[in-house]
Amino acid sequence: MQNKLKKTYRFAFRTSLYITIFLTLLSSVFLYALHSVSILYLVSFALFTYIISFIVIQYRVERFIYRRVKKIYDDLTLLESTSLRKQPITTDMATLTEEIDKYAKDKKLEIETLKVREEYRKEFLGNVSHELKTPLFTVQGYLLTLLDGAIDDKKVSEKYLNRASKGLERLIYIVKDLDMITKLEVGDLRLTIEVFDVVELVESVFELLEMKAAKKKISLIFDMDYTEPIMVLADKERIQQVLTNLIVNSIKYGEERGTTEVSIENLIKNKVIVRVTDNGEGISKANIPRLFERFFRVDKSGSRKEGGSGLGLSIVKHIIEAHEEKIYVESETSVGSEFSFTLEKAK
Repeated sequence: MQNKLKKTYRFAFRTSLYITIFLTLLSSVFLYALHSVSILYLVSFALFTYIISFIVIQYRVERFIYRRVKKIYDDLTLLESTSLRKQPITTDMATLTEEIDKYAKDKKLEIETLKVREEYRKEFLGNVSHELKTPLFTVQGYLLTLLDGAIDDKKVSEKYLNRASKGLERLIYIVKDLDMITKLEVGDLRLTIEVFDVVELVESVFELLEMKAAKKKISLIFDMDYTEPIMVLADKERIQQVLTNLIVNSIKYGEERGTTEVSIENLIKNKVIVRVTDNGEGISKANIPRLFERFFRVDKSGSRKEGGSGLGLSIVKHIIEAHEEKIYVESETSVGSEFSFTLEKAK
């Protein structure tokens, strides 16, 4: 701490000098009046006064500043300022100012982050409420109609029960997706890593979604003929879910009579990148940073004509990150979108 205290010596030096000069002049005048001026006496008096003044001022000022600075450190420590805890208490005002300024900036950033999180939480709760409310009210409406007497009409009761069943399926779908995201976030969902052919997996997803694509006359294609298998190391079931979600999205928002193209390329020695490209409506640059948020929809109208839980891309992101891989998105409005993710190649 002594090295830090030396910066306060300047104040003691100057103040002691001012006191010494003042008292020496005062003594000179007094001695002159008594007609007994002694140069040796004045020099000795000045030196003694200077030393005593310096010691007293330095000690008292140092103690005065130290106590108040220590109080500041103690107050900040109560606010959990870890950066100040690591530093020795110093009376150097420049250092203290710098540390407090840094502390204030960190707290400001922390407050801004908390505000963003609070806004996200409110938006998320609103979205969950909206997503669950729609199918719940739909099911309730059909059941109340049946209870009011429509159940006696076999044709109407069968139709309403089917619609209520679809509403319940949507609720179950949303709850399952939420449960999966929660497990992925807390690490409760364990991955079963195995070696498999990603080309074959894409082909199986194409077969599953063939009828859905046919309704919009969208072609599901590879960018080239893959005559050789491409073996990767991952959780096959989860990667199938990733591919399904990405291809379903490309069909939903793809151009009618358009294409959804999948390509698999070597990225580096031990990585491949899988790309899912469509020529649909595309996504604006403003919306891209929020694409993987839960329930975020590019369509702000609230329309649910395309179905889905609104959690698909969020699940995709979590699954890929659980594999310690990366997911990317490139899009241009009215041109199309490309989602891509990396996988580890099997040795």
